[in-house]
Amino acid sequence: MSSQKRISNAYETARRVAFNDDSKFIIFSDCHRGDNSFADDFANNRNIYYHALKHYYTEGFTYCEVGDGDELWENIEFKSILEAHKNVFNLMKLFYAEGRLHRLIGNHDMVYRNQSYVEKHLYSYFDKVDNVDKPLFPGITFPEGLILEHETTKQEIFLLHGHQADWMNYRGWKFNRFMVRALWRQLQVFGISDPTSPAKNYKELIKVEKRTKKWITDNKNIFTITGHTHRPRFPDPGDIAYFNDGSCVHPRSITGLEIENGAISLIKWQISTFEDGSLRVIKVVLEGPQKIKNYVTE
Repeated sequence: MSSQKRISNAYETARRVAFNDDSKFIIFSDCHRGDNSFADDFANNRNIYYHALKHYYTEGFTYCEVGDGDELWENIEFKSILEAHKNVFNLMKLFYAEGRLHRLIGNHDMVYRNQSYVEKHLYSYFDKVDNVDKPLFPGITFPEGLILEHETTKQEIFLLHGHQADWMNYRGWKFNRFMVRALWRQLQVFGISDPTSPAKNYKELIKVEKRTKKWITDNKNIFTITGHTHRPRFPDPGDIAYFNDGSCVHPRSITGLEIENGAISLIKWQISTFEDGSLRVIKVVLEGPQKIKNYVTE
């Protein structure tokens, strides 16, 4: 199956969610939540991420996590990730309980395609304090795609992780996972990057973006949001409608896409130093807001 067919399959099997100009979405991907070890890239930005997500929960946003939320290549068990970042998952539980959480599959959490695995590890967890099983995300499923469909205009916003345009990280993900566990995780200590990742291999990144853009142009320039490459993208109206939310493992910052008041913005959350010497987590708007209706399909 070609990359074009894989993306089309993600579109055709996507979960559909209605929205309007009063709807609010925050879109993050590539959190790569790990076990808080030396290899856990998410740990460096955990406090920034938690503060940002708490803000979006309080403000009534729906959280869309576009794949690679959990790092299940470097880590064998989800349990170790849950224990390392319990506060984050407790917050995500609140989103889920209110129907405000959508999670998609990425290449690093491809095991979530197996619903029996999801049922065993994510429906509930064992609370060591009370010695009982407690609900985590009961009934959750992980589709490849999500389509936000405007109630009035019927304009669609298509979300997918983006590894569908990357054969080795889609079909060959088990081999890549083996190599990460056996080799690249250890070499990370010495600053040697995993060449299988398009986020760390510029040539692969360009190939993935090119294939994704081809699918978009071949499908009436449909408004498309991905992650995977970790490179934020925010096109001008009239250009190819290819957006990328970046990642939550940038050095000292996280990036994402906000949809609010019928408009989309590329945002960054970071720690900033103020004149009194205090450190605060702040949000910076990098691009936008730009009205979604300005990206009309041809």
